[in-house]
Amino acid sequence: MDTQKLRQRILDLAIRGKLVPQDPNDEPASVLLERIRAEKERLIAEGKIKRPKAKKSTDKSHYQQFAPPFDIPDSWEWVRLEDIARIGTGATPSKSNRKYYGGNINWVSSSATSSLYVDVPTDFITELALKETNCEIYPIGTLLMAMYGEGKTRGQVTELRIEAASNQACAAIIPHIAATKNFVKLYLLANYYQLRRLAEGGNQPNLNLGKISSLYIPIPPVQEQQRILEQYRYIIESIELIEKSKALLGERIYTVKSKILDLAMQGKLVPQDPADEPAADMLRRINPKAKIITDNPHYTQLPDNWVYLSLSDINTYKSSTVTPANMPEQLFDLYSVPIFSTLTPENIHGGEIGSAKQVINKGDVLLCKINPHLNRVWEIIEDSHNVQIASSEWIVVRSELHHPSFLKWYFNSPEFRALLSSQVSGVGGSLTRAQPAIVKGYLVPVPPMEEQARISKAIEHWFECLDSIISGLSN
Repeated sequence: MDTQKLRQRILDLAIRGKLVPQDPNDEPASVLLERIRAEKERLIAEGKIKRPKAKKSTDKSHYQQFAPPFDIPDSWEWVRLEDIARIGTGATPSKSNRKYYGGNINWVSSSATSSLYVDVPTDFITELALKETNCEIYPIGTLLMAMYGEGKTRGQVTELRIEAASNQACAAIIPHIAATKNFVKLYLLANYYQLRRLAEGGNQPNLNLGKISSLYIPIPPVQEQQRILEQYRYIIESIELIEKSKALLGERIYTVKSKILDLAMQGKLVPQDPADEPAADMLRRINPKAKIITDNPHYTQLPDNWVYLSLSDINTYKSSTVTPANMPEQLFDLYSVPIFSTLTPENIHGGEIGSAKQVINKGDVLLCKINPHLNRVWEIIEDSHNVQIASSEWIVVRSELHHPSFLKWYFNSPEFRALLSSQVSGVGGSLTRAQPAIVKGYLVPVPPMEEQARISKAIEHWFECLDSIISGLSN
């Protein structure tokens, strides 16, 4: 289940009058708008707001040419935002004037619009700043819309839960009747991307008060607004519960996967078969000079037919490099770190490759040196007509004593990952690397070859089951 798309869908239904049924007993929005006009006139008469300037003929023609973007119920009305709300902005007092800051007046910047509510100010300004700049203290319940910003900021909407002034990058929207505030906020949230497209300018397009003031919004009857908001909150709370459950389930599945790998590497995931050739016998056939390790601090009770060897004793890969640039027309299958997430090598001509690479084959297992905590292990599972190569950021492991898939799973196991991440060089980020000279001394379990195949098959089965659960929740 894509909860983000679901949220947007619920918003769209809410602002189109399709989230709750209409009630013929509701007072139509036209009556509400008359009350808003009366309240607006009262505020003008009391000097609390100014009468808007008379619209030019172009403004009137714009109104006549207005084409509703969607149909609304008969009891609703389209209206300009400036007809139902006072719209203002603020200022940023000069930072060089120390007398403007350190007071007790809350002041917020457009960055505050990243949250649905503002409970904490960005800064504090003084009475002097309020007097000598265009700052104005806006009441609790004021909606702030970010007018500037090329990132996510422009078009974001928040609501003041404290009295506060704002900077010039915010439009302050104060509905004349408080009952309409929540629906107005809902509409602005639903139209985030449309608002962003209204921006004008060159390299840094911005919104302005004129654009925001002229914005048309649909207004339902006030009773229906309340029903819409109640239903919206109920659904959003349900979605949030789903999201929390998904996150918790994801964490649990990750834990289960780790436990499966842990059991697998202890010989506890599948039963042993006495008919399997013991690993020690296999070792004597393939590499009689290898030193068997019987003392492992992590797993002290392994099956009798398993052995432990150092990575250097199991790895038969001999470094072999090629310079693709010397063969500009030759096609290569390049296994690079940046494309690991696709698990598909890049098919590329040698002339496009600038440095020497390692030659690899089917059955090799690649262990990433860079940022070991990211857990990147790549099993080469296919032959190719092209030369297969890997960047130098991979440790290539080739073992006659292992199924490549078993080796891949061991390199993904909690034991190995913890060890690999604990012994790195560098100081963080892309500078952190595993040290091949140390890694080659790490111990690797060697079960009977037949058991390795059973273990790998079992891991793949359980992982597919767990992944299908996550996939089902995402659809």
